[in-house]
Amino acid sequence: MNRITLENLRDIENDPRYTFIKGDIRSPEDVAKAMKGCDSVVNFAAETHVDRSIHEGGVFVDTDVHGVFVLCEEARRQNVSRFLHISTDEVYGSIAEGHFKETDRLNPSSPYSASKAGGELLARSYFVTYGLPVLVTRSSNNYGPYQYPEKLIPLFTTNLIENKPVPVYGDGRQVRDWLYVEDQCEALDLVLQKGTVGEIYNVGAGNEEFNLDVTKGILKLLGKREELITYVKDRPGHDRRYAVDTAKIRALGWKPRHDFAAGLKKTVDWYVQHEDWWRAIKQKQADYKAWIEKQYGTK
Repeated sequence: MNRITLENLRDIENDPRYTFIKGDIRSPEDVAKAMKGCDSVVNFAAETHVDRSIHEGGVFVDTDVHGVFVLCEEARRQNVSRFLHISTDEVYGSIAEGHFKETDRLNPSSPYSASKAGGELLARSYFVTYGLPVLVTRSSNNYGPYQYPEKLIPLFTTNLIENKPVPVYGDGRQVRDWLYVEDQCEALDLVLQKGTVGEIYNVGAGNEEFNLDVTKGILKLLGKREELITYVKDRPGHDRRYAVDTAKIRALGWKPRHDFAAGLKKTVDWYVQHEDWWRAIKQKQADYKAWIEKQYGTK
């Protein structure tokens, strides 16, 4: 599914420090071109949506594992000084109580989280075997402006603006830790600059919320009625709770600046004020429309 839009980069398109290269991390030629002359590499590229991974697992393995291999090979050839790989808290699996530490074993539940675990393990093997200066972050659920409307907050917000129902899995009591995108970026920049090579850093805001409560919070902000909630069959292997211990990154000097209530309002307001951006995706991209109809039975 094509989730790339240059509209997201309009604010920096005239910045002399910015260069856009369209490519594929699975292509050695594209990666060599993009990485030429770089001293640091930050790998955000991935297939990321758990729901789609259940139906299209091979695409996730191809990008999230083989793509990381291509990146690591080129980074090794170019002798970069830092290689920051962005992973996810989902590699740990579910935890009923307490918080996962960076040293806990990985227990991924979905093709998505398994492919992310494979990619980060491959990247760390390049540190051990070749001395590639790899760092890894495992971040909790991101949210904020410009998020593609297949994720919970933008999907539900844009659906409700259109007075369409919102699909809640199961009983809606799955717990996620919500991390505002700007806090995430500050954490990644700090790890890139001050993190210890070869180490892993959990990144989470401590904003643990039931999915159903997040849904009701969006409804309240938009003045919509709870009858728009549609409970749908839970997805296979749905993890109940994610929670990570963030003492390690906090010791570097990071802490989140956004509490969830303020961050959610800021995010919902952004989608209200930027209808042209998300309507272009939801109405014009055939692959998006086909996916939503296939997954949730809604149009």
